[in-house]
Amino acid sequence: MRDINHFHFITFFLILSVFPSRANPQMTSNTPAGESSTGQVRLVDIPLKSVEIHDGFWSPRIEVNRTITLEHVYRELEQTGSIRNFDIASGKASGKFGGPWWSDSDVYKWIEGASYSLAKHPDPELEAKVESLIQRIAAAQQKDGYIDTFILVVEPDMRWRNLAFFHELFCAGSLFEAAVAHYEATGKRPLLDVAIKYADYIDSYFGEGKHDGIPGHEEVELALVKLYRLTHQPRYLRLAEYFVNKRGSKPSVFEEQYRLLPSPRAVELLGHQMDIKGFYKRFFLHDPSVFDTRYSQDYLPVRQQREAVGHAVRAMYLYSAMADLAYETGDISLLQALQSLHDSVTLRRMYVTGGIGPSEHNEGFTADYDLPNDNAYQETCASQGMILWNYRMLKLTGDSRYSNVMELSLYNALAAGVSLSGNTFCYVTPLANQGDMARQPWFGVPCCPTTIVRFLPSLGKYIYNQSSDGLWVNLYISSTIHTRIGNKDVQLQQASNYPWDGNVKLSVNGPGPEEFTLHLRIPDWCTQASVTVNGAVVHPVMSKGYAEIHRAWSNRDTLELSLPMQVQKLRANPKVLEDRGKIALKRGPLIYCLEQPDMAAPVDQMVIPTETKFEPEFEANLLGGTVVLKGQAMQKQSVDWHDVLYKPMADSPGLLTPTPITALPYCLWGNRGLAKMTVWIDSQP
Repeated sequence: MRDINHFHFITFFLILSVFPSRANPQMTSNTPAGESSTGQVRLVDIPLKSVEIHDGFWSPRIEVNRTITLEHVYRELEQTGSIRNFDIASGKASGKFGGPWWSDSDVYKWIEGASYSLAKHPDPELEAKVESLIQRIAAAQQKDGYIDTFILVVEPDMRWRNLAFFHELFCAGSLFEAAVAHYEATGKRPLLDVAIKYADYIDSYFGEGKHDGIPGHEEVELALVKLYRLTHQPRYLRLAEYFVNKRGSKPSVFEEQYRLLPSPRAVELLGHQMDIKGFYKRFFLHDPSVFDTRYSQDYLPVRQQREAVGHAVRAMYLYSAMADLAYETGDISLLQALQSLHDSVTLRRMYVTGGIGPSEHNEGFTADYDLPNDNAYQETCASQGMILWNYRMLKLTGDSRYSNVMELSLYNALAAGVSLSGNTFCYVTPLANQGDMARQPWFGVPCCPTTIVRFLPSLGKYIYNQSSDGLWVNLYISSTIHTRIGNKDVQLQQASNYPWDGNVKLSVNGPGPEEFTLHLRIPDWCTQASVTVNGAVVHPVMSKGYAEIHRAWSNRDTLELSLPMQVQKLRANPKVLEDRGKIALKRGPLIYCLEQPDMAAPVDQMVIPTETKFEPEFEANLLGGTVVLKGQAMQKQSVDWHDVLYKPMADSPGLLTPTPITALPYCLWGNRGLAKMTVWIDSQP
C-alpha cells in the first residue's frame, strides 16, 4: 500500500466534543418510534449487547480483530509514542512527543474498539489493559478539564488557536465516543468522568455568546449527540447544533485564525518540520485571493450544501452529525440537504465498491464522475464513514436506498481495508493494482488501522433496528437478537450462508403469540425475492424496499427468505472516462476483481465478451473459503512496442485468443502477496 507516512493528516476523526453533566448517565432505552416530526419513519438502535453474531463471513474477522488486531494496534501505539504522550503530559515521563499531532484520537479509538469487544467477549487481561490506559489518560487531564497531549507537550500557547489543523476538537470527539462505548460495555465511569469534565470545559468555552469555533475535522458533533443520548443533558445537543450551524459562516473561523497565526509557525513531528501556514495555503488558498474552505465543508451553511466536496472522511462525519441532529430535532431542512448530498455522492462520486474519495491531494472529492482506478484513494476511514452516514439516513427514513449503500460499502470497500491475518491494512484502497501495492502494518497517519479496530466489533449495531410496529432486518448476517416487543421478550435468530448464497432463515422464539411486523430489506441487486412463513408462500407489502410481514408471531415460527444471486455485469456511466468499454462483476452484495494468482494470462490482457456467462463456484481452501466466478474470456495478443510510441493498426491487429478466467471477491484481494489486480475489465460486444 502506498506509504502515507507523511502528514496526510487527513484522516483525523475530529469528533467534536459534547459535554455531558456529572449527573449519573443512564443507558438510553429502546424507546418506540413511529413517525418523526420530519414525517419520516424513525427507527431506533438495538443495543450492541442484545445482538450475538455467529456468521461464517464476519465472525472469523471479528475474532481476528479481537485476538490479533487489538494487540497489534496497541503495540504500534506504544512503539510510536502515542500512549506515552499521556505520561509526558502528566509529568510522569519525559521525552519528545510521538506520533502525529492528533495521535490522542487513535488511542481513544483503540479503547472504543476494545470496549466493544469486551461488551461481547469478557477478557480480564484486556479489561485490565484498558483500565490502566484510562488511568494514564486521567492523569494527563488538566484541572480545568482540558486534555490534548500535543498542545500540552509541544504547543502550550496554541490552545484553540488553530482549529483547522491541530484537531483538539477531533480528539475530544474520539474521547467522547470511547467513553460512551466503555461505559455501555462495562458500566464503569472513570473514562466517562474524564469525558464529561472535558465536555463541560468545552461547553464553557464555545457557543453562542462565548468563543466562536468549529472543528477543522468534523466528528465532535456526532460524539456530542452520543453524550446527549447517554446523559440526557440537552446542552450537549445544543453544542452539537452550534458547531453544525456555525459551519459556513463568513468570514470563516479558520480564516480569522489564519490571520492571527504567528508567522513563521512550524512544528517538528515525525522527523519533519511542518509549516502550519503552509497547510492553510495548500488546502484553503489555491487562489491566494480567495480563502476557500471547501476542504473542510465550510464553504456554505450546511442547509445550503448540495454538493459533496473536500476531505471525504470529514464530509462523512459532518453528514452523520447532521443526520443525528435531524433525528433528534425533526429539522426537515437538514434532511433535505442530506438527501441532495446523498445524490451527489452515490449518483456521481461513489466507486462501484461503495468507497469514496478519488484524490490523494485532499483525500477526498474532486468533480462529478472523476473515479480513477489505479490511483483511487478510497480511504478505509471514508468507507467506514459511508456506513455510519447511511445507517443514520436509514434510521431517519426507513428507506432501503440507504441500507443498500451501507451493505455495499461494508462488504467491499470496508472489508478490503484489512487483511485476513488482521495485522496489515489499507490506507488507500485502489480498484486496480499493478502489483506494487500491499497492505501495511502501520502508517505515519494510523487512522485506518484504528478505524478497523473499532468498527468490526461494533458490527452488531447495524444489523437490526426497532420501530413502533416491530423489527427491521437490514443486513443478512447470521445472528441472534434479544429484544422486547410490547410486553414480551422476543428472540429472533437469523441463519444464512450470506454473502455466498441468498437463502436466509429467521426463527422467532418467545412466549408468543405477539403481534408485530418484520421488515425485511430486499436488496437492490435481487429481482426475484420470495418469502415463506412456516412453509407457506406469502406476498408481503413492499415499502421503500422493505418487505413487511405482519402477523401474530408464535414461538418457533420460521420465515424463509430467498434472494437469488445472479452474476451481474455492470457498466459505468459513460462520463466515467476510465471505465468506458469496461465491465465490473457483481454477485449478491460482492464486487469481484481479477487477481493474477487466479489467472493463466496477465490480468491486464483480459477481455470479456458480452455474451460470457459466469458460474459461481465455492472453493473451500481458498482464503478461508470463498465463492469465485469462472468463465471464458479472451486474451489480447501481445504486441512489441519496444522503442515505438505509435503504430498503424495494420501492424498491431490486437488478436484475441480464448482463455479461462476466474474472478475473486474484491474484499479478498492482496492476501496472497504482491500481484496485479483490477475491478474494471475490458469488454467487447
